[in-house]
Amino acid sequence: MDVSSLKAKLLAEVQQVPENRLAALYDLIHHFRMAVDDTEFNTHATMNYAGCWSDLPDQVFDDFVADISSRRQQAFSGRRTDETSDG
Repeated sequence: MDVSSLKAKLLAEVQQVPENRLAALYDLIHHFRMAVDDTEFNTHATMNYAGCWSDLPDQVFDDFVADISSRRQQAFSGRRTDETSDG
């Protein structure tokens, strides 16, 4: 497919996007275009989440971290046993 027909297809698709989704589409295209190297893109995407739990009460956050830790231990404890039993 040549570039001009691909651009025409993209523009036709954009014309069909509902107005309330245009900002999200713009952000996606803009970040995709600006991400010359993966590091820049990944850093920006990751930083969008920075501080998203800053208003979480300390007790709720501590419970959340403890739950994650417990689930990780459960998930990996069986795996380690399986991996070392073939020795």
